[in-house]
Amino acid sequence: MTRLLVLGGARSGKSRYAQQRAEAMRRERIFIATAQAFDAEMEERITRHRRDRGPDWRTIEAPLDLPESITAAARADAVLLVDCLTLWTTNLMMAERDVGAATARLAEALATAHGPVVVVANEVGWGIVPDNPLARAFRDHAGLVNQAAAQAVDEVRLVVAGKSLELC
Repeated sequence: MTRLLVLGGARSGKSRYAQQRAEAMRRERIFIATAQAFDAEMEERITRHRRDRGPDWRTIEAPLDLPESITAAARADAVLLVDCLTLWTTNLMMAERDVGAATARLAEALATAHGPVVVVANEVGWGIVPDNPLARAFRDHAGLVNQAAAQAVDEVRLVVAGKSLELC
């Protein structure tokens, strides 16, 4: 069974690559969205992504309860596409949730999913050290979430400039 984590930077092509991999599985398609539209630009981005996916995708909104949504939706005759763990991490921090506990639940949900799951996340740790405590905490949480997800899946890919590299 496929459990895939797709990592990349902003505008790297990671979401497109993940969607193509999910669509190639030829199963019912379920998109689990973590984004929340806090402003007009994000609302437009969400609308564009929904339009690009097309009508063959059923969408589940899971800005905070992602592990529970994965567990509830995963099944052998469907493929889940989760986009993305980084926004989910942001949402948890903004809601003052326990990111460590949520990360453990995410890893368990991915490892025990009853069907294929493709997960997207940003790699944010390659830049400079952030200049404030909140940004440093976010970078650290995002890195730990990615590590936990990578341990729970079968395959990890890195997408750079629209090209994917197999990490494991």
